[in-house]
Parts: sequence; structure tokens; C-alpha cells
Amino acid sequence: MPELLDQRAEDLRGMKRVATLLFLLMCALFIISVLFQELVPGLSYLKAAAEGGMVGAVADWFAVTALFRHPLGLKIPHTNLIQRKKAELGASLGDFVQQNFLTPEVISAKLRQADLGLRAGGYLSSGKGAEATTAQVSAAAIGALKSLDDEQVLTVLQVLATDYMVAPEWSTTLGTLGQKLIDDGHHEAAVELLAERAGSWVADHPEVFLEVVSGRSPSWVPRLVDEMLAQKVHQELRGLLFAVAGNKRHPLRLALTGWLAEFTVAMQHDPETIAKVEGFKHSLLGDQQLRELAIRGWASLKAGLIDSLQDPASPLRTALRSAIATFGERLQSDTLLRANLEGRAIDGVAALVARHGAALAGLVSDTVQAWDPAEASEKLELQVGRDLQFIRINGTVIGALAGVVIFSAGELILAFSS
Repeated sequence: MPELLDQRAEDLRGMKRVATLLFLLMCALFIISVLFQELVPGLSYLKAAAEGGMVGAVADWFAVTALFRHPLGLKIPHTNLIQRKKAELGASLGDFVQQNFLTPEVISAKLRQADLGLRAGGYLSSGKGAEATTAQVSAAAIGALKSLDDEQVLTVLQVLATDYMVAPEWSTTLGTLGQKLIDDGHHEAAVELLAERAGSWVADHPEVFLEVVSGRSPSWVPRLVDEMLAQKVHQELRGLLFAVAGNKRHPLRLALTGWLAEFTVAMQHDPETIAKVEGFKHSLLGDQQLRELAIRGWASLKAGLIDSLQDPASPLRTALRSAIATFGERLQSDTLLRANLEGRAIDGVAALVARHGAALAGLVSDTVQAWDPAEASEKLELQVGRDLQFIRINGTVIGALAGVVIFSAGELILAFSS
């Protein structure tokens, strides 16, 4: 930007030099024609041209200079217009921008001509566009995650867990689910697995039974008797567990199924059982437990998301990139989707312009009004001053031609009158 301003200032100075040199040329021609007019009568036409050129140059210099400052420092009325009328200029410029640019109709028409949906679809469906958009979305998501207040997030998670995990009654729901599982026989696999594992453990730890029997029997009982009794208990319990695991019609297994069925019914209809289940739930998921669960869950989720978003080769980034590319392809192929999204976007922008157009235009007028008068004059002169110098040049040339024409007309009148 400073380089551009420097270039404009240099261009303005160059055009001023050209216009001034042309004026000086007219002055030189005038002097020459005055000095040698008696020797060369035809120089009277040159004198007339020079006079007209000088008048045009001075008049247009005065007009151009009066826009930005007082000519020669003389405070002539209706000069230094930009500095004196800066506030009115800013207000007029703001009104012009609002009435001709910041209207819903103009904005909507321009956006419809732009084919935003088709352009966006082409960009997003390209490999470069999808990758760039994925990187931008990931960076924005990482920034959002890092800027979150963890304490507030934990509070929200705890409230949500309380409202949706602890507050609802579990007993009836679990009872209904358990009854369905038992009716469909899905519990059999669990009972069988539990019995097999218990039987295997009993088979692998006979010494436990000897320790239990020895510890409970009187001291006067012989060691051999304890070993025989422990061995007998061990064999019977092992055989019972394997029998329960291998026989769906085993009495103990049927009794267990019956007890489970009764318990699931009680969980649904027995107030005492329901109260016990709910009490167990609250003891399991108290405030402190919920907070610890939320802390662990949020910390793990946040770290995992940030790591995945930072890694271009992560499954999350890959899925996001694929989704963006697919969306871009749909924007190109699905006319209805594209028209719908474009319509919503255009309507949204138009609504914003209708609501805030005056404020946006006010930014223009406020900015101009906030400028220092001398600064405002300098800025505007840099923008249009170079072109205004052509007025001086044209005035000089047109003045010279007008001088010749007027002088020639006067000579013709004198010739015909004589």
C-alpha cells in the first residue's frame, strides 16, 4: 500500500510538471509573438493562441487547485472545497454507496450472477480445494477446542449426565430388558459361560478347599480326614458346576432362570426392588463419580480430537476431506440442492444488507468525517489529482484554439467592414 501511494504521488507530480510546462510554453510563445509581431505580422495569430492558452491554463489551474486548497494561499471564496466540505462530502459519499451498492436488490442480483454454488462445488470437489478446506476447518475446530473453558464443559457434561443418566428411572427399563432376554433364552449363554469358568477355577485350585476345611475343622481331627473331606467337596462342586454348564435342564440352572425371571418382574413392579435398584444407581453414579467420569471422558475426547485434527493422515481428517469433496460434487450435480443453498445464502446476505446497510454506509461517511481536513484533501488529490491535471492541459490547448478562432473572427469582421 505505501508503494502504491508513492507511485500515485509521483504520477501526480509528473502530470503537474507537464501542465505547468505547457503553460510556460504559452507564456514563451506570447513573449516571442509580442517582440516580433511588427516584423512578422502572422505572429499575431500565435499571440492570440498564446493569450488564449495562458487564460485557459490559469483558469483551469485555479479551478483544479481550488478543490484541494486555497490558490496561492489566498482565501478566496469558494476555494479549498474539499477541506471545507469534508463532512458533507462524507455524508454524500455514504448515501451514494448505500443507495447504489448496499441495497438488497443490487446485492442479490450480483450474487445470483456469480454462480457461487457452482464455483464453490468446483473448488471443494477438487483435490487442492478439498485439502485446503479440510485444513481450514481442522484449524478452526482445534482453535475452538483449545479455547473452550474445561471447567464449563465439565459442568455441562455433569448436568447432562445427571439429567439423562441419573434422573431417569433405571429399574423398570432394566427389568423390561432383562425379561425380554430371559424370555428369548439369551441368558443361557451367560449362565453356561459363568458355570464353565467357575468349574475351571475350582478344578485348578483344590488347595483352597483343603485350607478352608482345615481351618474350620477341630484341631483334634486328623489331617487325613480333612484331606478326604476337602477332596470330596472339591469333586462334588466341580462336577456340579460342569453339570450346570452342560445341561440346560439342570435343576440348579432352572432355579437360577426362575429367580432371574422373578427378579426382572420385581424390578418392573415391586416398589421395594425398584427403590433398591435406584439406590444402587445413585451410589454408583453420585456427584463425585459423575464428575470424575466427565473429567476422564472429556480429557480423552478432547486430546483425541485435537490429535486427529492435527494429523493429515488420521481417519478423521480423511473422512472430513472425503465428505467435503463429496459435498462439492453434489453442489455441481444436484441443481435443486445448489439452488436451495444459493437462495438461502443470498436471502441471508440481502437481509443483513437491508438491516445493516445504513450502518455499513455510515462507516464510509464516518471514516471520511474522521479524517483530518488536510489529510482528506491529500488522499483525494492522490486518487484523482493526476486525471484532473488533464483539465489544465486541455484548458491550455482549448484556450489556445479558442484564441486563434476569436482573433480570426475579429480579423474577418474587420476585413468585411472595411
